[in-house]
Amino acid sequence: MTVFVVGQTLVACYFLLWVLPYHGGTLVELGLLVLFALLYMWIAVGFWTAVLGFVLRLVGGDRYSLLKRYEGEALEATPLARTAIIMPVYHEPVYWTLSGLKAVYRDLERSGHLDQFEFHILSDSRDPNVWLEEQATWYRLCQELGAEGRLFYRRRRVNLNFKSGNVADFLRRWGRRYRYMVVLDADSLLSADTIVRMVQLMEREPNVGILQTAPSLINGESLFARVQQFSNRLYSALFATGLAAIQMGDAAFWGHNAIIRIKPFMAHCGLRKLRGFGLFRGPIMSHDFVEAAYMGRAGYEVWLEPGLSNSFEESPPTLSDELSRDNRWSRGNLQHLWILLFGRRLRLAHRMALLNGVMAYMASPLWLGFLILTTVEAVQMTVASIDYFPEGHQGLFPLWPEWRPEWALGLALSTLSLLFIPKFLAILDAVIHGTSRQFGGVVRLFVSVLVEIVVSVLLAPVRMIAHSQYVLGALLNVSLTWAGQNRTQETSWREALVTQFPGMLVAAGWSAFAWSLDPMFFLWSLPVAIPLLLAAPTSVLLSKVSAGQALRKLGMLVIPEERESVQVLDDARAARSDSRNASMLTAVEEAVVRPRLNRLHQALARDVRLAKREELLVPLVEHCGTAGPDSLSRSELSQLFRDRQSLAELHERAWQAPIDSFWGRRIAILSRKGRKRRTRSA
Repeated sequence: MTVFVVGQTLVACYFLLWVLPYHGGTLVELGLLVLFALLYMWIAVGFWTAVLGFVLRLVGGDRYSLLKRYEGEALEATPLARTAIIMPVYHEPVYWTLSGLKAVYRDLERSGHLDQFEFHILSDSRDPNVWLEEQATWYRLCQELGAEGRLFYRRRRVNLNFKSGNVADFLRRWGRRYRYMVVLDADSLLSADTIVRMVQLMEREPNVGILQTAPSLINGESLFARVQQFSNRLYSALFATGLAAIQMGDAAFWGHNAIIRIKPFMAHCGLRKLRGFGLFRGPIMSHDFVEAAYMGRAGYEVWLEPGLSNSFEESPPTLSDELSRDNRWSRGNLQHLWILLFGRRLRLAHRMALLNGVMAYMASPLWLGFLILTTVEAVQMTVASIDYFPEGHQGLFPLWPEWRPEWALGLALSTLSLLFIPKFLAILDAVIHGTSRQFGGVVRLFVSVLVEIVVSVLLAPVRMIAHSQYVLGALLNVSLTWAGQNRTQETSWREALVTQFPGMLVAAGWSAFAWSLDPMFFLWSLPVAIPLLLAAPTSVLLSKVSAGQALRKLGMLVIPEERESVQVLDDARAARSDSRNASMLTAVEEAVVRPRLNRLHQALARDVRLAKREELLVPLVEHCGTAGPDSLSRSELSQLFRDRQSLAELHERAWQAPIDSFWGRRIAILSRKGRKRRTRSA
């Protein structure tokens, strides 16, 4: 693999040297050469990973994978160990998220293996309307599923160290109860069969510390989400197979849809705060790659197993949401530079995984730098007089600039081939393995890939500009607000224009300058400039659910899970489509006026009220009881609804309030809703 990547990069660099007018004889050209080598090598790694995956699938799979070790044996006979299924949440759509967890619970119940599993909802939510709804929904699920003593809810009052701190808090309190934990994200779904096989593989392989599945994207409605899930589902078969074969027991951990051996994880994967400067000081934001590296350092293996199917997650519905997520992720990935450089006794494979995470975002400013240096080179060759004795060139003989357009064309085509050949290999792989019909048939599959290529070409320069901004902001340590993910809202024209205007302005200015400089350079700039100029309409169009559904009706951009039923997905969709849980009251208002919910929240609240808290809470109860919760800040509401006595007093005041008061009107709404339900049931 290394020989292919390095050798191919050296050949490409040799061609670039002969394409450049001074053959690397100037500082600008040396800069171009270095940036080109870094970018080309990174692309070549992906290319050869896909080729390896294609070859391995052609010969029946990787014989060294964990599942292959037990082919022909009855994995089902392996006893299960006590396992926690944990779902850290932070300001997620509550009913939607916990309905997914309900589907996983139901699937395990049907499998007959539920007794070995317990579920934990680990909340870091700070908004009272969110965490009160979490508590209420958790309680309803416990009653509906008969899951008392098996489905638990805990909310941290102090939010430290992001998701990794949330999981660490769970492990300190309850980790010793379990041998393994399966980590889910808010949008994760795992089938019971996959979860059971993960536990059985861990039981068979005591030296494996983390076993990671390769999640498939699902439930895409917008055109953007459908393109993302189609490309993930089609191409990941090659890339995941190749990556697993390359990494073997030194794989990466992606933070969710994975199973972890708890004892070594607790002993070796604690994350100390970084001791550097700026971005490289404080808690580690992107914890997963680092935890995998620490698990490997402790002598345990980390495996990616593509054969573990029915592992799902969801894509952001719009380009704007993806870029907002990338703004957060870029900071965590860039922090890996510090661990890469100063982490001790880390395995080479894990250092390379950290470097790959860094390059996922650093590639954009490197590409932007390459374009800037190319523009400088064009200016020097067009405007400035030819320098026959450039920097570093000495002697009696001048260095004559040469142009080889045919070599430049060949180099460009070879670079594009690294990007596009894996996509067509994926089509061939689907045809060979008879799965093309699950993507709509060979013709529709081919057209879908062409659509995906067009969208990728349009989005690549947009992502380049955005990621370059994020990297610069991260290195300058600009503050960032964290929030839950949007899952439904389409992008408005106003939002798209505001978000994409800087890139559109840069593209227009660059193209105008290129035209004034040289028509050939202008044509060379168009593959980058046109997508940037079209960024706003592209963003709006891709966010449209109607556009995504129109292509689906034509049988394009479909995935196998949309053509064949998967029980856990069907259960999740059915639960999430249930509209009976819609309420006209906020979670805070329901916590006050509904007797059963008020008693629930009282049971989960603090029962100790010291003198200082008394002074704080008494006036808050008065304000909320008179003017309603909108008269208080989020922090004040949190103080109030964490106190048992305050909840009881608010409930009593609300039910004694006049009919025309704030709480009187809320109780009237509640009463009308109750009468409607009784009428419908009658």
